[in-house]
Amino acid sequence: MEHEFNPTFNGFMSIVWCLLLSAFYLASLHVWNSPFNRDHPSTIKQRFISCIIMLFIAPCFLYIGLDKSILNQATFLEVLGLRVKGLLPAIVIPLLLTMVLFLGPMFMEFFSGTCHRYAEVSGWLPNLTNLMWIRNRIVAPLSEEFTYRSCMMPLLLQCLPPMTAVLINPLFFGICKTLQAKEIVILTGSILAHLHHIHERIKYDMNCKEALLISGFQFSYTTIFGAYSAYLFYRTGHYASVFVVHAFCNHMGFPNITEIPKYPTGKKIIVCCLFVLGFVSWCFLITPLTKPSWYHNSPKYARDSLAVNE
Repeated sequence: MEHEFNPTFNGFMSIVWCLLLSAFYLASLHVWNSPFNRDHPSTIKQRFISCIIMLFIAPCFLYIGLDKSILNQATFLEVLGLRVKGLLPAIVIPLLLTMVLFLGPMFMEFFSGTCHRYAEVSGWLPNLTNLMWIRNRIVAPLSEEFTYRSCMMPLLLQCLPPMTAVLINPLFFGICKTLQAKEIVILTGSILAHLHHIHERIKYDMNCKEALLISGFQFSYTTIFGAYSAYLFYRTGHYASVFVVHAFCNHMGFPNITEIPKYPTGKKIIVCCLFVLGFVSWCFLITPLTKPSWYHNSPKYARDSLAVNE
């Protein structure tokens, strides 16, 4: 059932609030002006503090820009995707769905023997004291998904068709990125994901062309993932879904396809087939496995076309 309301802000203003939130999030990471690169322990700790603070600030942007009549259909926490109903399937099913997509890379780990370390406590326990591991698997997914999905998607869904919101949302992941050389900041003027790393790469002895190529690749990869994550949030209505999937994707990383030609012919064929099988299966499964009714997700927005009983 659709609910009619007159948005507090039109579509333009919702996008403006998303832009401001994205800029505020990125500014919080760079406010420290650390002389070290992003992987230095002191930089990581400083950005941990920024991420924690943003968990309290980001919802304020959503609350200001949200049509308050939506709160007649759901609580503010539910709009953020923080709810108990449907939590278990929201954690398990999207994770399994994503593992299907990564079928090829997972078997590559199996062939290399690296997956065996997960069965031994000594193989993963030291990671709990590794700042980079904590950042990539816990803090970054937690803060980024909360900001860009939990706090931005409702702003977009209240004024845009769902799939339009899903496609636009990941573009905010890289808004207001900069190229920086010493004290000179050059605004890129375009919406590019992860290009805030460019100034760090140039600063630390990487030429501009190489920095642009790497960041451009990251833009493509993270934009595709961002659309997938936004779709999961829209369909499940759970923050837990996108957090778990983001953490898993960060753990897997981009598939190391350069290793495939080094495999014996038999393994090479198996891995290539699994890459194709995983992708095709994921395409067929993504809609049925994200059925909103499985996650107790009900329509909240006037343009919402969730088929709860599909």
